[in-house]
Amino acid sequence: MAEEKMPHPGHDRHLCYLTNLGFMLESPEEYKKLVKNSKYMCANCGRAANKAENLCKPIEL
Repeated sequence: MAEEKMPHPGHDRHLCYLTNLGFMLESPEEYKKLVKNSKYMCANCGRAANKAENLCKPIEL
């Protein structure tokens, strides 16, 4: 099977991508760790995270 092309390096670890795969339903405790005390929001999709590295286009809240 061909590898899925990501729009940028690290996208497979961003909430923007993981949420679309059902990450928050499959691993709710891990998801909570990523979003608790959020300090950043993705300018593309609006998801929030506590570390900029977990979003595609982070902006500080």
